[in-house]
Amino acid sequence: MTSIISIKNLSKRYKGSERLALHDLNLIIQKGEFFGLLGPNGSGKTTLISILCGLIEASSGEVIIAGEPIPKHIDKVKKNFNLVPQEIALYPSLTLKENINFFGKMYDLNREVLRERSEECLHISGLKNFVDEPVSTFSGGMQRRANLIMSLINHPQILFLDEPAAHVDPQSRELIFEILSNLNKQGTTIIYTTHYLEEAQHLCNRVAILDSGTVLCNDSPEELIKNSPGANNLSDVFFQLTGKELRDIEG
Repeated sequence: MTSIISIKNLSKRYKGSERLALHDLNLIIQKGEFFGLLGPNGSGKTTLISILCGLIEASSGEVIIAGEPIPKHIDKVKKNFNLVPQEIALYPSLTLKENINFFGKMYDLNREVLRERSEECLHISGLKNFVDEPVSTFSGGMQRRANLIMSLINHPQILFLDEPAAHVDPQSRELIFEILSNLNKQGTTIIYTTHYLEEAQHLCNRVAILDSGTVLCNDSPEELIKNSPGANNLSDVFFQLTGKELRDIEG
């Protein structure tokens, strides 16, 4: 397989903080992988995603995406990836169709391509009958699905997702993971953070478990389970490595 993301000795310390959010982190993500970033609150998952997407800069280390150093050449690779953030990144007063048109223009899609892509995205998300409704009237699950399809309009090669199914109903969560699974089968590289360990075990080719800004392990769910004495599933591996103490730190 060909690596599409290479991370070497990556560290991040936020201004005014004595704690390193990331500490000498190393990872390689292969093209076409469904890669899960797992960890308790404050482990560094969101910080890592933010650096990979060029939203914040690392304090030290190296990130290469599709052969280009980040953030130096972020503009060269931006067209190849999208981010689905934890927050709903939609305009609530606009209709779903108006949101799609806005993002289509932002991605510089011509009218015909936008029409084809929007029809496909509306179909797979189950939102086709709601195109003329303001997003503010949508349920939480509908907003999450709409949030997802805005990142698919331009057919990205790499998709970053930060808790894409947080706080949604089981039906919407199942559909979101079905969409992501199908995208991955079509060749899209997916990197996502989640607290749903059962889904991560089912969906991911490989996962990395982070804690305190470092990678504790990095392998397929099957190998992690096999190599962890007494573990029957990925949740067992996770708690063996990170413990069950509650975490209230962001990051």
